[in-house]
Formats: sequence, C-alpha cells, structure tokens
Amino acid sequence: MQADVVVVGGGPVGLLVAAELAGYGVDAVVLETESAVSNRPKATTVHARAVQCLVRRGRLSGLAPLRLEQGRQGRQCPEVTRPFRFAGIPGLTISAPGTEPEPLLKCPQRDLEREFETQALAAGARVMRGYRVEGLSVEADRVLVTARAQDEHATDVTCAASYVVGADGARGVVRELAGFESEAWPATVSSMMAQVALPEHDRLRPGWHSTPRGWIVATPVAGGDVSLRTLNSGHPYVERASAPTAQELCREVAWILGEEVPLGAPRWLSRFNDFARLARDYRRGRVLLVGDAAHIHFPIGGQGLSTGLLDALDLSWKLAFTIRGTAAPDLLDGYGADRRPAARRVIDNTRAQLLLMRPDPDLDPLRAKLAERLADNRINARLGAAISAQDTVVAPRTERPTEWEGRFLTNRLLETRRGPADLVSLLSHGRPLLLLSGPRAETYERQAAPWATILRVVRITTALDARELPAEALLVRPDGYIGWAAGGSGLIEALTAYFGPPTGAVASSKTRAPRSGDSSTAASTEEIARLGRT
Repeated sequence: MQADVVVVGGGPVGLLVAAELAGYGVDAVVLETESAVSNRPKATTVHARAVQCLVRRGRLSGLAPLRLEQGRQGRQCPEVTRPFRFAGIPGLTISAPGTEPEPLLKCPQRDLEREFETQALAAGARVMRGYRVEGLSVEADRVLVTARAQDEHATDVTCAASYVVGADGARGVVRELAGFESEAWPATVSSMMAQVALPEHDRLRPGWHSTPRGWIVATPVAGGDVSLRTLNSGHPYVERASAPTAQELCREVAWILGEEVPLGAPRWLSRFNDFARLARDYRRGRVLLVGDAAHIHFPIGGQGLSTGLLDALDLSWKLAFTIRGTAAPDLLDGYGADRRPAARRVIDNTRAQLLLMRPDPDLDPLRAKLAERLADNRINARLGAAISAQDTVVAPRTERPTEWEGRFLTNRLLETRRGPADLVSLLSHGRPLLLLSGPRAETYERQAAPWATILRVVRITTALDARELPAEALLVRPDGYIGWAAGGSGLIEALTAYFGPPTGAVASSKTRAPRSGDSSTAASTEEIARLGRT
C-alpha cells in the first residue's frame, strides 16, 4: 500500500488527524488494532479551547452550537460560566465568551470517535481496523509501516508513506520504534475506575468524598448506575499483571471510606495511576507524535482528551500544507514548538493538583488558602483559563511580532463586502484567513496576491458586536490563532514564514481547498482563487 500519511491509532485523536488531512486532499490511512469503536466509557470532557477550535473546523456539528443571537442584534453576548473543581476544591469556574459554544462539552469519547471516523471516511481517508503495527522503517524519502492482521482471514500489510503520525496512545509502539526520548515522572498513587450499581444509594451519595486515605468520586450515569473513581493515597502504585476484580474494587472503596459499601457487579473496571511522560520532541524526521503517544498524565480535570485534540488540529494543517508543497520548510517544526509547552503545563498542573489532594493535615492551610483565593475573580479566571487551555499562546513566526501574534481570536460578527459573517463561518473552509480593514486594505491585498491559492482574503467594513479587530490586518491560522498582525513585521515576511516564498505559492498547482467536517467536496485551484477574495 501507499499513502501520503499513515496514522497509527484510530482513537479520537488519530481519526481527527485523518479527517483533517483527508479534508485537505491528503491521502491518509489509519491503522487501528481494534475491530470497532469501544463502548467502554473513557474520557467525557472536552474543554473550551478544544471545542472552539473544533467548531472552527466544522467537526462538532450539532454537538456544540454557537450562541450569536444577541451578537446578531448588535449587542455584546454575555460570558458563559460553568462550575468546576481544582484538586477537588470547589469554587473554580470555567468561562467562555458568549459568542462561543459552551465552555464544557460533555460527550462520551466513543461518540467523538464515531463522528470523526464518519467524517474521515467521507473525506476519502482509509480506516483499516484489525491491524496491529509491529514495524517501522524510516528511509530517506519515505517510511515503511508493517502491520499484522488480527483476523486470521485477513492479510498482513506494509504501507509506504511520506509521513507517519503516532496516535497510538500511552502504550503505543510508534514512539519506541522511532526512537523518541521522553521525560518521565514515576507513579505515586493508585486509582480505579468502574461503573456499578449501588444497592444502597444513601451509603455513597453523588459527589466528591475526601477521607484520610484518599478520594472517592461518584457520578450518576444513564440507567441508574454510578461511575466510581478511586484515589488511594496510602501507597505508591504497584503494577499488577492481572486485571482488576470486583472484589478488589470493594476492598479499595471500603479502605478509602473506612466502611464497607455494597456494590453491584461492575459493568466495566480498570486501573490507572499518575505516571507522567512527555516526549522530548514531537517530531523525528518523518515521524510525528500526537495525543497520549506524546504525553500522559493523571486524568484529574479531564484535560487529556482536549490536549490530544488540540495536538491533532495544530499538526494537521501544517502537515497537509507541507505535503502539498505550500508550506515554509520549517513550518512542520512549529508543531512541537506550539504543543509541547502546552502539554508540559498540563502535566505540571495535574501533578500540583495531586499534591494538594494528599490526605496530609499539614496541607489543610494551603487548601484553605487556595479556596479563599478562588473567590478572587482574577485568580479564578486565570486558573480556569489554564485548565481549559484558553491561556494557550502559540509561538510567533516573525522577527518582530506584535502582542497579538500567537493569541486566539474569539468569534465575532463582522460586516464583509458580501454581508454579515461570523469568524467561525469564515474559517470553515480550512484555509488561512487574511482579515483586512482600514485604508491600507488594498495594499495588503496586493501583497498577498502571490499566495491567493492558499489564503482566503476578506475585507471587513465593521464589527457588528462592538468588538473591533485588534489590527487593521490579521492573518488567522486555520485553528483560530492569530499568525500575524499589522504593526510589527510586514505581511510578506509573515506569509513567507508560513507558506514559503511567493514563487512556491504561485507555482503550486496541486493545492486543494480543505474541507471542513460539514463538507465532502473540495474546490479546485481555480475555485480557490475565485473564492479567495470576499
């Protein structure tokens, strides 16, 4: 087999990469060991920044609607806030601008996987289930991936590709086969997760339960069962070869609570710990890592899935532009520069939360002080932005960046020459967006003309929701981050830093218009040029 990219791993992160790449016209193949999407409950939380970026790519149709009603009437949409916890301490809030979706999307991981797989297949990706990758050989101009068929009636495959993306999780093989090095932090606690029935509901009420031995979190789920998560702070985690049992769960819950609680037979049961790992590099030549293959941490705060999805969105457009020949030579290196610092911050804050959750009376004053500080709106907002990744700033690519480069541009209503449009809809094609306003708009448009097959250029006359753009000219990346703003380096320098010299942009005739999650067709180069000016 041959492909532009082989994605190893068919979880939500790998399938999102495949959907994005295929939408850009890249031939992508997914190799996944499991024969079908697992129905076992896994992650259920998608945080605000991941939701916002996914909406801009049309990947959450119907799951995360925008709130623009007041904005369409010319009024500022009020911020939306939802309650959350930090280290089990209540009082934290997660907020998002009123023109964006809900700041917390509760969606089972299996539903995201099915949606992303449907979108990947519709865009032309090949998803091959029942294949376990066992070999990887990097050559000068390609990578060979060998996979063994799990069905005895199927045939083993070898796939040659320009790039390989390891999205195969914490225990995946791509990281080791490609020789990635990592930082690691050893496990210090043990945890279990299960879905059970509670014959005596009054013995364990829903919520967070802290004891001198650890924590129990009980969350009601559909059907009358309860999702249980345990945190045993009494001893370091010890790896066990055998699978966890119902009897072990009962003993664990009883030990933490200090009393026995009748539990029904678990519908599912697993164990985990706080071992953390961070790849030192996200790219080794033609091999790249995303999601849990690049970083793992304790799942407090539900940040793992969101971090992986943001990896996928950052990588995909850069890899697609590189393969299609419309990227600067080092654009793909910017993936690790953007995403590794973000993962390090997640690891640091999850480790800090675990330290605060230790049942040590000496920590009580610190916990009390944190609870007190959460009442300060500024501190609360900063911590909430960190948990939801809304404080993420990506690395600038110009020599004289303005303060806006690398920041996220929130959704807003704008008046264009073709009528009102919001930022999300303008980004839905997946092309970088050049927003122009003011007296120099025509000059900027002439400067951007050599990159017309790459950019979508939009003239703005006014902001309809009273929020003006931060500069008269903005280059917005496909994921919603500002790649350049007028006032520092010039536009030509910025476009060259992202997409290479203008001669390369003009010469490329194989650039296809990227497709969002809501579209299954791609525009030709001629159509892109026609649509490039709004």
